[in-house]
Amino acid sequence: MMMEEKKSYKRWIGLVAVSLGVFMSLLDVTVVNVALPTIQRSFNASFSNLQWVINAYTMVYAVVLLLMSKLGDMFGRKKIFMISMIIFTVASGLNAISSNMEMLNVFRGLQAIGGSGMMSLSMAITASNFQGKERGAALGILSSIIGLSTAIGPLVGGYLVQAFSWRAIFTVNLPIGIVALILTAVFVDQGKQWPSKGKIDWLGIILSSLTVFGLILGLINKEGHYDWSWTNFQVGGYMALAVVALILFIIWENKNKAPMMDLAIFKKPTFTGAVIASFMLGAGLYAFYAYLTILMQNYIGYTALQTGTRQLLISGFALILGPIAGILSSKISKKWMISISLLIIAAGLLVMEHQITPTVTFAALWPAFILIGIGGATVNPPMTNAALEEVEPRHLGMASGILNVLRQFGVSFGIVFLGLRLTGGYRDSLTTNLPKLHLPQQAADGIHTALFKGGPFAGNEILQSPRAAAFRAMPGFADLKHTVFTAFDHGFTSVLFAGAAMLIIGAIAAAILIKDSAKGTEATKQ
Repeated sequence: MMMEEKKSYKRWIGLVAVSLGVFMSLLDVTVVNVALPTIQRSFNASFSNLQWVINAYTMVYAVVLLLMSKLGDMFGRKKIFMISMIIFTVASGLNAISSNMEMLNVFRGLQAIGGSGMMSLSMAITASNFQGKERGAALGILSSIIGLSTAIGPLVGGYLVQAFSWRAIFTVNLPIGIVALILTAVFVDQGKQWPSKGKIDWLGIILSSLTVFGLILGLINKEGHYDWSWTNFQVGGYMALAVVALILFIIWENKNKAPMMDLAIFKKPTFTGAVIASFMLGAGLYAFYAYLTILMQNYIGYTALQTGTRQLLISGFALILGPIAGILSSKISKKWMISISLLIIAAGLLVMEHQITPTVTFAALWPAFILIGIGGATVNPPMTNAALEEVEPRHLGMASGILNVLRQFGVSFGIVFLGLRLTGGYRDSLTTNLPKLHLPQQAADGIHTALFKGGPFAGNEILQSPRAAAFRAMPGFADLKHTVFTAFDHGFTSVLFAGAAMLIIGAIAAAILIKDSAKGTEATKQ
């Protein structure tokens, strides 16, 4: 009895270690957003160069996620997890001492390798270290950390930048990484392994990387150049490369005796349903957070810290409801928990759509925040359990890796797709309403060029810039400002409708494909 209690105590401390690693890896996806203006001033960087501070992390993170998962299955999940944590922590320190944008972007890519390793192996380690009801609670806690780290990024980043400097968002990872590494070494069990004795599937790795790289880079190029056609070589060309690489990957993996990914896993409708729901969650909700932050900072006028504090009304539910949802997911229908949670989030976005006006404040947004927070907190635990419950134990690492890759794919796709909806609505509204202001032709041309070139992110900042002093002196400036705010709102409501639509699609897919197994989580107890 004493021995069993000791093992249980050790498992939960091990979960703390794994959760710290996951928290750091996902936090760095969003925490940098609020620091970008400060980094730009520090290095006098152009906006296109500044974007790579985010893109370098996102692209490398998605590209190597499955590889790190496979290496964990081959050589030991705990070992690869600890190596990933060391890479992430060292890279964080290198980011903090970067002296130019090139160094920062390279070290961000290195940091992403470590982050993806920790993320891809975290669920498999947790699933193999816990059994029965404890597994549901543990996965619920881990899933809550995933949701919390994504949502809380603006708050953490805003505080660190305001209290210290942008370098603090990286240096804070050093003590956390060291503590997490020690806890992992001492308290995380290696668990049963099914090491692959074959060679590493290098062709599979290359083809899967080309698929991810081509798709993400094509979408990023489209996002950064709204006027480019989808058939533009730098958009359509990269995406065509992704499609060709994906086809070759599927052919190769089906023929390979020791594939990087056992595609037979997708024959399980429950796993496929969970993966689709995960993709739509990333695209419809997690990608949306970036645009919510733009609304709150650039148009409502909150500081980074004020924005993050208010968004706690969304993220705070993850800590309270996540573990409860994890326990419930082993007792009640997972598919309905997932579907209803996604519909609650969609309802929150639609409630917010009704409140958006040029003078909106947090006082009108908080009911929508509560709905989004409840749905976001309760969707991840049953989704994770559903994805892993029918998977063979030796494929746990690969299954969790696929789930996370698709979620990250969803975020990348959602940021571009929602961004295109925002820009399209913004431009359409300006095109219709600017001529109605009857501004002097020279002023109208200058305003039109500046607003269209700056895009919806910079609309209000352009009006407040020193160069716009002459515009602010015009009698019709209040009408001009209202027109710009209305244009952003038009685009933002399009974002809300698109996000809600993707979440509803995810809910339908979950309801149709996910089957509640009578075994519960028996398949993963072995």
